[in-house]
Amino acid sequence: MTKTFLRDACLAMAMALLVSCGGGSSGGGVAIVVGSHTATSAPAGSAPGSATTQQSLLDRTVSPAGGGSGPGDAGATGTGTGAGGGTSVAGGDDGSGVGSGGTGVSTADATGIGSVDGAGSILVNGVRYNTDGAIVALDDVPGLQLGMTAKVVGPFDTDLTSGNAKRVESSIDLRGPVSAVDAQHASFTILGTTVTTDEATVWADAPGVADVAAGATLQVWGLPAAPGILRATRVEVHASGTPILTGVVQNLDIAARRFRIGSYAIDYGQAPVTGGNGGLPFANGVLVRVRANTVGAGLLVASAVQGWYPPPTATGTALQLGGVVTDFAGLGSLHVLGIPVDASAAKVSGGPPQSVGNGVRVIIGGALSNGVLQANTLKIRLVPGTGGQPSFSLTGPISTFASIADFRIKGQPIDASRPGVIFLNGSAANLGAQVRVTVEGSRVAGGVLIADRVTFQ
Repeated sequence: MTKTFLRDACLAMAMALLVSCGGGSSGGGVAIVVGSHTATSAPAGSAPGSATTQQSLLDRTVSPAGGGSGPGDAGATGTGTGAGGGTSVAGGDDGSGVGSGGTGVSTADATGIGSVDGAGSILVNGVRYNTDGAIVALDDVPGLQLGMTAKVVGPFDTDLTSGNAKRVESSIDLRGPVSAVDAQHASFTILGTTVTTDEATVWADAPGVADVAAGATLQVWGLPAAPGILRATRVEVHASGTPILTGVVQNLDIAARRFRIGSYAIDYGQAPVTGGNGGLPFANGVLVRVRANTVGAGLLVASAVQGWYPPPTATGTALQLGGVVTDFAGLGSLHVLGIPVDASAAKVSGGPPQSVGNGVRVIIGGALSNGVLQANTLKIRLVPGTGGQPSFSLTGPISTFASIADFRIKGQPIDASRPGVIFLNGSAANLGAQVRVTVEGSRVAGGVLIADRVTFQ
């Protein structure tokens, strides 16, 4: 895809929770836990990675949600509401995921927040969730894809490897025109927010940041970092759509009903504030998602202000987070997704403890105590500039097979043709339709997962 194509066509980039379904290595998770989504079937001759060819990683049928002014939601019956085009579906699985329930956490209200990094059941923050019977509530999109951010409610084990999803939520985090591009630092700016990218960012319909053009409208899923900064987990080009901005509330003026996110002022004089931050008051430092009626020079007139994947607050609740470290003052005092974390007693994996610091992507699990996540596990996923472990994983039968460079699992295009790909329990010659494999890869470019390892099941 050329720069001219992106600039002139402004086609929607395929969504990427930070969301992937399946087993294998975990990707760079975002917030809480992720669910699945669906999209239309591929027309004959569709190019790999195009928005029209992508299917749900869980192959579920999505039901339109009812009307409403709040974020997409779903009750016990599986129906949902949402101003942003929310949808909800009942759970289901192809049998490739884990069994029911986690093994180390007893509470059914355990929560995970992060990005989707695999498929098979659903893989969020490296935790493979069984989705049988889960309620899936989506805003803005017909289904989940790799790199989308999401929140999952349900028990998981203490090793952060398996869980049982009761509810999955996902929404776009940022949508608007690109005002500036900094290819040297792999970043761009939308609505006054600097969007940074890294090795784990899913590029749904472009090779990378070099193909982003000023003026193009993008929609982004990502992890809030420092105020005014969003670490992208998935990027798509989108011709139009309601402006959406996610970030940390700053300079809140309740009397004037205004606050700031990054360099943009938010006027919420006519907007409801919904989906409270896990019972926390609406205040400076809270993460929110803003939907806007109009956009002016440095100003958004909000139609709704929603808590961004509100975390639980009750002491004793199990919580796992995938996000970017901020406010680092040592392992005993840091923040992930705005939540205070004490990881002084945590088992650290994925790198030496001294590599943890601001800007590092981590997965953290533990239990809440007086508003602080007391972590027992900390997994280092990505230290900027150092590469990282394979970020995405898909498990299941190959649904379509054209060649080693063009096959699909759960609708996700895959290329396993590059030199150095590792094949376990078989060889490239064994690939074919309906062959069951796990594919792991470290990046998605142009909507295609570039495989690093293929394991035959």
